[in-house]
Amino acid sequence: MTATWLSKTKNSFRIAVQVSPNARKSEIASAKGDVLRIRLQAQPVDGKANEALIQFIAKKLRIPRKNIVISHGLSSKRKLLEVFLPESTLEEIEKRLLSI
Repeated sequence: MTATWLSKTKNSFRIAVQVSPNARKSEIASAKGDVLRIRLQAQPVDGKANEALIQFIAKKLRIPRKNIVISHGLSSKRKLLEVFLPESTLEEIEKRLLSI
């Protein structure tokens, strides 16, 4: 069963996240509930936290940064990411994100 924070659209996957900036290190804090909680080392200034979020998710999924877009919540702690990863399943995405 897949998480409620992860869904599939016709052309992409959507990941609902809640970001906590200024952390000691970037990591996934919790995958429970309706959002994926992520701690980011970056500061929420001049888009640094948004860029750090994209880099973090791209590294976890092993995909290029250009395949990830923040579609909602650019200036909010809650964000909706669009991930373009053809030929993947919800289970594969969830497994990659939650792997250590």
